[in-house]
Amino acid sequence: MKPALKADTLDLSIIIAALNEAPNLYRLLPLLRSDLDKLGISWEIIIIDGNSQDGTQKVVEQAGARYVCETAPGYGAAIFRGICEANGKYIQTMDADMSHPAPFIKNLWDAREKGDVVIASRYVPGGCADQPWFRYTLSRILNRFFSSGLSVPVRDMSSGFRLYRKAIFEGMDLTFTNFVILIEILLKAYGKGLNVCEVPFHYQPRVSGSSKARIIKFGKDYLRLFYRVWKMRNSVQFPDYDWRAYDSRIWLQRYWQRMRHNIILRYSPRFVPTCDVGCGSSRILADMPHAVGVDLRHDKLVFMRRTNTLLAQCDALRLPFADNAFECVICSEVVEHIPHENGRVFDELTRILRPGGILVLGTPDYDRWEWRVIEWFYGKIAPNAYAEEHITHYTLNSLSTILKERQYQLLEHDYIGRGELIIKAQKPN
Repeated sequence: MKPALKADTLDLSIIIAALNEAPNLYRLLPLLRSDLDKLGISWEIIIIDGNSQDGTQKVVEQAGARYVCETAPGYGAAIFRGICEANGKYIQTMDADMSHPAPFIKNLWDAREKGDVVIASRYVPGGCADQPWFRYTLSRILNRFFSSGLSVPVRDMSSGFRLYRKAIFEGMDLTFTNFVILIEILLKAYGKGLNVCEVPFHYQPRVSGSSKARIIKFGKDYLRLFYRVWKMRNSVQFPDYDWRAYDSRIWLQRYWQRMRHNIILRYSPRFVPTCDVGCGSSRILADMPHAVGVDLRHDKLVFMRRTNTLLAQCDALRLPFADNAFECVICSEVVEHIPHENGRVFDELTRILRPGGILVLGTPDYDRWEWRVIEWFYGKIAPNAYAEEHITHYTLNSLSTILKERQYQLLEHDYIGRGELIIKAQKPN
């Protein structure tokens, strides 16, 4: 499900998910109003209530906040509803139980330029948590487990005291309706190349009432859903898949990515006008900061903003560049995903390449039994991966014919694992 975002008419929306928290809200809401007024910004407070029966609606309306009843169960459903209801450019989520103090809002607000997501963190230097040792230990273990297992450099992934730039939710597909939504948002924000900042925070237990998060059940839910989140994190659809594959724990994947990186950089002239068509989130583009990266997927380009500034979202069949614009054109693991159509993609690559320029072209060689075996195993191990998307099968002979028809001189070629072919060719003068 993707949030339907409202227009930004305010600076900040405070979202509080509540269930039978009337006494705490009675204390909290006046404090919130006072501290928000001190910021000198426009704001709103939205209480997303799970149909409480303790007078929550009356308390909220008397305090001048907006009351929204969400009948769908779960913390995640409440947060999703709050995102949809918010009118602010920024969204802050917090608990109703007074464990997230109103004055700390200023700390998060002041850090808004440091990250697209700002987390009040118990586990960075300067942060701490006054919790029973068992809850504290289990929380640390869960956070370390998810942070390491999902390769997300955030220490307090389960903190719900956060400030978000609302624009990050545009197009973000959220699936979890429980507390795991906190990890899902972080995961997808990080995958989009967004910045996550942690601010030291001193956590203190709730003032009154009982916690809705039973720590054992909470931990079991996290572990039960870890595999689903892990599969999402390691899917080829995740924006930083290629980037992470370079340092993969899987030896074969790491070898393949690094061999491709080494061969392509060896074939490419350095620091000349270069275009990497279908760059994805590869380290190849990162090691060519002068190059223009082109990809159809916007989220991969957003991720690559950390290393490259020259980026364009477009189709390989319709490149937005003038004729003869580049001295080197790289196109790796792209042409097999495009219908051949009389070689249209090769004509377009040739069009933007200067006479005498270098074309570096990579694609699986379907004439090699090694590749056919690799692809078969890959399809079994990762049935939703790239193998299913290979709709045009090339060989060394067919590619040589295609390039020679366009007057290219084939300079050299190499293989990765005797299966993936990489050709270096020169456009005629």
